[in-house]
Amino acid sequence: MLRRLFLSLSRNRTLRNFMETSPRAAGWTSRFVAGNTLRDGLQVNRQLAERGILTALDHLGENVSTEAEAAAASREIVAAVDAIGEAGTRATVAIKLTQFGLDLGDEVCRRNLRPVFERARAIGTRVEIDMESTAYTERTLAMVRAMHAEFGCVRAVLQAYLYRTETDVAELNEMGVPIRLCKGAYQEPADLAFPRKSDVDGNFIKLMETLLRDGTEPAIASHDEKILLHALAYARELKLSPERYEFQMLYGIRRQWQQRLVDEGQRLRLYVPYGEAWYPYFMRRLAERPANVIFLATNLLEN
Repeated sequence: MLRRLFLSLSRNRTLRNFMETSPRAAGWTSRFVAGNTLRDGLQVNRQLAERGILTALDHLGENVSTEAEAAAASREIVAAVDAIGEAGTRATVAIKLTQFGLDLGDEVCRRNLRPVFERARAIGTRVEIDMESTAYTERTLAMVRAMHAEFGCVRAVLQAYLYRTETDVAELNEMGVPIRLCKGAYQEPADLAFPRKSDVDGNFIKLMETLLRDGTEPAIASHDEKILLHALAYARELKLSPERYEFQMLYGIRRQWQQRLVDEGQRLRLYVPYGEAWYPYFMRRLAERPANVIFLATNLLEN
């Protein structure tokens, strides 16, 4: 019930406009969002790099409605890639295709993606294409395949709560496309996604084992302690070097586990969001874990 509530609120335009223009809201979101600007994101990137933690910088935004907005998003990410190159860190960038104009047509999106991939390939980093709702799954994977064929520096994000993901994992593994596996953060119908958490968890573990065994530099994106322990044990069983895979977590969530993974010599990458269009991302984080809601409530009471 709580998850459905926050996912519904994430689509409320009136509340979004109010929150994203409220000066006080920045204090509420600073745990999960680096700030409003690329400079803020890069500062967090530097701080985490000093601790041995990698990052995926994400300029927040989705579902743009004009070609001008899509082109501006492309320029913003190119600037982020250039800054990563200048800093000399092993950061990547994470993007959503609807931010690059997917709603306006595949050609618009592809036109805006190409400069990002050209710069990423030039400096030796990777572009992580986030998965959005099932309305975009097939088109997103088609774009992943196209970028992989042309540039090679792409990682696809797949969602364990979708029935189709087992087939998608097998296909992308065969192509040698790196995959980030997550559970999924959108409200989906029962004919497309597992409705029960236990089934999602079970599918995640099955797909995670497939990726660790057969995948190309897979990323295990989870904050679930049972899943993390299972992944560590299975990687040891396979005698995998930590350079063969990585864990991914969200900035500001499960900090003790983040430090534990680093202390154990595991490769960890944090998803570091920044930008003014933070509201949908923030609400989905509240929907994912009750602990995030408790943190926010405590923060509000303190202020």
